[in-house]
Amino acid sequence: MKIAVITDSNSGITQAQAKEMGIFVLPMPFMIDGKEYFEDINLAQKEFYERLRDGSDISTSQPSPEAVMELWDQVLKEYDQIVHIPMSSGLSSSFQTARLLAEDYEGKVEVVNNQRISVTQRQSALDALELAEKGMDAGQIKAKLEEVKFESSIYITVDTLKYLKKGGRITPAAAALGTLLRLKPVLQIQGEKLDAFAKARTMKQAKSIMITAISKDLEERFGDASGSNIHLEIAHTENEEAALELKKELRERFPTTGEIVIAPLSLSVSCHIGPGSLAIACSKVLD
Repeated sequence: MKIAVITDSNSGITQAQAKEMGIFVLPMPFMIDGKEYFEDINLAQKEFYERLRDGSDISTSQPSPEAVMELWDQVLKEYDQIVHIPMSSGLSSSFQTARLLAEDYEGKVEVVNNQRISVTQRQSALDALELAEKGMDAGQIKAKLEEVKFESSIYITVDTLKYLKKGGRITPAAAALGTLLRLKPVLQIQGEKLDAFAKARTMKQAKSIMITAISKDLEERFGDASGSNIHLEIAHTENEEAALELKKELRERFPTTGEIVIAPLSLSVSCHIGPGSLAIACSKVLD
């Protein structure tokens, strides 16, 4: 049986990378000053951040039902079944929409709700490929990915409170006070939503908080203090130099872990936190 893996651009997988990996990526739509754009199709990372800094009116959306079904119909010409992995249902209604659409595909499309986004969603797509290669069908892959859906963590620090304020995620008074005190909030994504986690006075302190938090998760949640059976990942928004430095720190801290992936953070998250952010993520290697 030939199984296709589809995810969306919230995974951080570009269209070019998707072709190399053997994955299909559904581009996320954005409205910028009243015009529709699609991530990595006619909206590049550089242009997105230019428009964000210019104060353009940017809002996110989910792929239209027509776009989803068009991709599924095209893929099913060559494949027997599809494993579709949208971003976390706690962060978008994309999952609910896709699940309803899949009801008309007579079991050929399985929509996975495994509560991931960005680099952890990317890893889920790779896990799905691996499971397909081992002979699992779409239903079995969906069950396995949902079984381990909470075996991941993301911690993010932001460079400015401006975009959290603009998106209504913090009050103007809190943003003003935080800016005055030069606070660097650390946020977390544990599947369902973006939440506050801690506050730091400097980026260095914020990185230390994130590394400590990830270390605690590895030891207490995943029973793997060395990280030898964990995927460690770094995401960022226009902050590659800091991401590379963080990779060195994580490699020293966890010398036995495998490849540490660096990828741009999903634009759907980036529009709420702005440029200059840095994130550490982990997900457990599948049994």
